[in-house]
Amino acid sequence: MTTLAHTVTDSATMLRRNLKHALRYPSLTLMVIALPVVFLLLFVYVFGGTLGNGLGGVSGGRAEYANYVTPGILLLAMAGAAQGTAISVAMDMTEGIVARFRTMSIARASVLTGHVVGAVLQTMLGLAVVVGVAFLVGFRPDAGALDWLAAAGLLVLVAFAITWLSVALGMVTKSVESASNLPMPLMLLPFLGSGFVPTDSMPAGLRWFAEYQPFTPIMETLRGLLFNTPSGGSAVTAVAWCVGISLLGYLWARRLYDRDPSR
Repeated sequence: MTTLAHTVTDSATMLRRNLKHALRYPSLTLMVIALPVVFLLLFVYVFGGTLGNGLGGVSGGRAEYANYVTPGILLLAMAGAAQGTAISVAMDMTEGIVARFRTMSIARASVLTGHVVGAVLQTMLGLAVVVGVAFLVGFRPDAGALDWLAAAGLLVLVAFAITWLSVALGMVTKSVESASNLPMPLMLLPFLGSGFVPTDSMPAGLRWFAEYQPFTPIMETLRGLLFNTPSGGSAVTAVAWCVGISLLGYLWARRLYDRDPSR
């Protein structure tokens, strides 16, 4: 068996392991779905009438705001998934199973790959549920088939980037409790960007941060794809952020995994 085939086989085994864990302990998956759904219902039904009228769209009100806020809710769901991934990785690190894997004749890359692919699949499942709920509360995109495909591709790329970063965060911590806290700042980024209100309504300092943080171009690109509106250079910026975060998370996680555990 070639090295590549060996790595793919071991990665598939680790993926099955992580998916079985997800089925056995569904609370993390439910958390990924429940929190963004609660925020979606809260913002659409409590604040949507006022905020939607302020957007200046044709329909106005809650329907207008449901269209605007859904991309931000999707990013919020991904940030919640990052917390679950970090916890899962930290549990493996602290319970000694990773130390056991290091002594076995398995491809070293497969342990991390299994976590990443499993987490991305869970995240995309959660996003599908959130989108379904968004349709129920008035989300009505104008996207065609190719636009939906591009939006899905962007979401997969974002999930891949955030997952690699969360794997590294889970490995760098010394306890599961710490791992649950480290990804928390990611959940603030949709609020401190264009997720819930346009950035031009913010004070100057906050507006600068909102426009140049990674989640804003991603959300603006999603809006452009789903509603056929111009997104300027947001798409290029969004992809660049995703590639940069993926590379950072991957290199960081590999370094942490390959280091001598006795040090």
